[in-house]
Amino acid sequence: NNSTRATLNLEKNSVGDNGAQALAEALKTNSTLTTLKLHSNSVGDIGAQALAEALKTNSTLTTLHLGNNTIKDRGVHALFVALITNLTLTTLHLESNLIGYNGAKALYGALNFNSTLTTLNLENNWIGETRAQVLAEALKTNSSLITLNLRSNPIKDNGAQALAEALKTNVTLATLDMEKTSIGTDGAQALSEALKTNSTLITLNLKDNSIGNDGAQALAEALKANSTLTTLNLRSNSIRGKGAQALSAALTTNSTLTTLEFEKNSIGADGAKVQAEALKLRMNFSEPELRCNEIGYKGALALSEAPKTNSTLTTLELRFNLIGNNGAQALSKALKINSTLTTLELQSNLIGYNGAQALAEALKVNSTLTTLNLGSNNIGDNGAQVLSEALEINMAIGDDGTQALDKG
Repeated sequence: NNSTRATLNLEKNSVGDNGAQALAEALKTNSTLTTLKLHSNSVGDIGAQALAEALKTNSTLTTLHLGNNTIKDRGVHALFVALITNLTLTTLHLESNLIGYNGAKALYGALNFNSTLTTLNLENNWIGETRAQVLAEALKTNSSLITLNLRSNPIKDNGAQALAEALKTNVTLATLDMEKTSIGTDGAQALSEALKTNSTLITLNLKDNSIGNDGAQALAEALKANSTLTTLNLRSNSIRGKGAQALSAALTTNSTLTTLEFEKNSIGADGAKVQAEALKLRMNFSEPELRCNEIGYKGALALSEAPKTNSTLTTLELRFNLIGNNGAQALSKALKINSTLTTLELQSNLIGYNGAQALAEALKVNSTLTTLNLGSNNIGDNGAQVLSEALEINMAIGDDGTQALDKG
């Protein structure tokens, strides 16, 4: 009879099927609970079926977390059938369960009829090509889903192609997470075609796939036409110089993308050069992600030109890039002029005393940098000394920026 509790968090409590059944009975009459979290509770099909029955009559619950349980096809099927008539649930988390073909078919029905669900998390559910195709058919007509997480499912190119077709007609989906879904060039090319006409997708995560240069080049062409996507994650995708060049060149005409994650590819110096050119032109591109990209000294030299003219760049992430002393010296020159950069990540870059000395000189006149990470380099005692002296003059880097003194 509690009339005030709005959120009940029972994550990791060994609730099991019996506990889920008891909670389901309460939900049939409770009119105040809006959020129920049952993540990691060994809830199986029986518990899920009981909760599904409750959803048919409950009219207040808006968020249900059932991730990392043991729900299989019967339980998932029951939950999705309940969504056909439920008019209040907006968020459903089912990550790390096991959705079978029958569950996927029920999801098709739910998304066709349900008009309130906005967020659906299906991460790590063994959704393969066939089930992804069923889901894609539903997305063609669904008009409520805004966020869809399909991370860590073996969707592959065929599944990606089906989802791409859905994006051509879907008018509500804003965030699509397809990280680690075994997508290659064909899938990336299909998604690229969809992006040319889609006007609602804002965030696309393709991290940890294998789109390669061809996929990157296709996405670059899409970016020239797309005017809504703001975030594109391409981390760890076997993209090299040519792919990076194409993407960076696209940024010179695209005016909406603000976050493009390149981390853990091998774009090299040539890719970094084109990225630098894009940064000079794209004044709203604030946090380029270039960690682990083998850009070397030449890439750092090219990138050092961008902060001289870009007035919105706040973070430059260059960890693990082999830029050496020469790269650090080039970036130091930029720091003397730039007045917007607040974070510079230079961990593990083979920077020695000469690089540290150049950075120290820059810190004496720069008044905006608040975080400088030089961890795991070789600046030595002398490098630490010159940086310490610079910090006596520079008042911007405080306690939070003490990584500057990490001698590695």
